[in-house]
Amino acid sequence: MKTTAHLIAALTAATLLAACGNNPPVPDWQMNAQSSIERSTAAYMSGNARVEAAEYQRARAALASTGKVDLMIRAELIRCAARVASLVFEDCAGYDKLSQDATPADRAYAAYLSGRASAADIALLPPQHQPVAAGISTTQAITDPLSKLVASGVLLRAGKATPQVLSDAVDTASAQGWRRPLLAWLGVQAMRAEKSGDTAEAQRIKRRIDLISEKP
Repeated sequence: MKTTAHLIAALTAATLLAACGNNPPVPDWQMNAQSSIERSTAAYMSGNARVEAAEYQRARAALASTGKVDLMIRAELIRCAARVASLVFEDCAGYDKLSQDATPADRAYAAYLSGRASAADIALLPPQHQPVAAGISTTQAITDPLSKLVASGVLLRAGKATPQVLSDAVDTASAQGWRRPLLAWLGVQAMRAEKSGDTAEAQRIKRRIDLISEKP
C-alpha cells in the first residue's frame, strides 16, 4: 500500500524496502516487514481486526530479528497513526514501551498523534503534518490518503476539524474503500448534523452508514 510506504519514508531516512538496481539483494526481513505492515494497515482500515493482528505480529517478528529498535518504533507509530485516522483515540501502548529509545523526530510524531505536539516538535514532523501541528485547520494540501486522514484525526482530537475537513476525510476514506475510517467520519458528520438541527442531512448520512454496514 503506497500510503504506508510514504509514512515510513517520512519517519526515517532509510525505508524498510530498499531500492532495486545495482544494490545488493534486499534481505528477506525487509520485504517481509514491509509487506506485512502494508497488509496489516490495509486490514485495519477495512475493519478486519483478525488479519490486522496476524500481519502485524509477522511484521514485528521480522523487525525483531534485526534488533533495530528504531524500526520497531516506527512500525508502532504507523499502527497508531492508522487508529488516529480512524478516530480511535487511545494510548499508543506499543510505542510507549519503546519510547525511551525513540529519536526526537519519533517523539515529535508520537506527540502529534496524541494531540500534544509542542512548538519545538513542529520542525521535526513530516512536512505534510507541520501546518496542522502549527494550528492550520485544513488538510487540502495533503495528497497522501493515510496522511490526510491522520491529520484530520489530529484536528478533530484538538476540536479544530471544520466541516470541510470532515467532508475531505469522508471522501478520502470512501475513495480508498477504507470501511473503518469511513464509518467513523460519517458518524461525526451525522452527529454534527443532528446538533445543528439538520435532521434531513443526519438521516441521509445514517442511510449511507447503514449501506456501508450491511453484511454481504
